[in-house]
Amino acid sequence: MRNYPWYKGWDEDFAKKGLAIIGIHTPESQGERDIDSVKEKVKEAGFNFPVAIDNDNQNWKAWTNHIWPSTYLVDKKGYVRYWWYGELNWQGIEGEKYMRGRITELLAE
Repeated sequence: MRNYPWYKGWDEDFAKKGLAIIGIHTPESQGERDIDSVKEKVKEAGFNFPVAIDNDNQNWKAWTNHIWPSTYLVDKKGYVRYWWYGELNWQGIEGEKYMRGRITELLAE
């Protein structure tokens, strides 16, 4: 949830330039499996991009994730070029700034 402002900002700043965001919600706890609750959180966050619900952890396993959240940047050819594990600005680390720069780089290609 702490990354929500960054995801929303990327969508607002880059969608018209070709960025497509797809969110995948993989629950950490039993309480996070409630689909209606997830839909409400997506609405509250103001996301204009799709968010899939991965209650069976299939996408999680396919990507070999081990940290919530995980953020991947995929280029126009379908290759994963950059990724970030964890909160983007955890304890002053400038992950959002780094990923924003990589988004700009990939969109320019």
